[in-house]
Amino acid sequence: MDKRAREQQTMEEMIKIYCHGLHHTKKGTLCPVCTSLLQYTRERIARCPHMETKTFCAFCKTHCYSPTRREEIRAVMRYSGPRMMLTAPAATLHHLYLSILHK
Repeated sequence: MDKRAREQQTMEEMIKIYCHGLHHTKKGTLCPVCTSLLQYTRERIARCPHMETKTFCAFCKTHCYSPTRREEIRAVMRYSGPRMMLTAPAATLHHLYLSILHK
């Protein structure tokens, strides 16, 4: 699996966790608001010119997300990040490791 596909898969998982926890959807399903956000992230990840070389969007100088959507995505990450430890522990630990390297 390439980096874009992994990034898209991670965002999908995080949005599902967020939607289930805060919008009370059935596990694995999305409400219309979260479906729209997921589609937006997929489009942005697909078009990112730096995806193959960067570690995280937060460390990128080119901000692909609009300010409003960026805040929505940050809310998803704040909520879902700690909960990812239960669904994808290896990916979560890898993310933490890369975060520490960039501090």
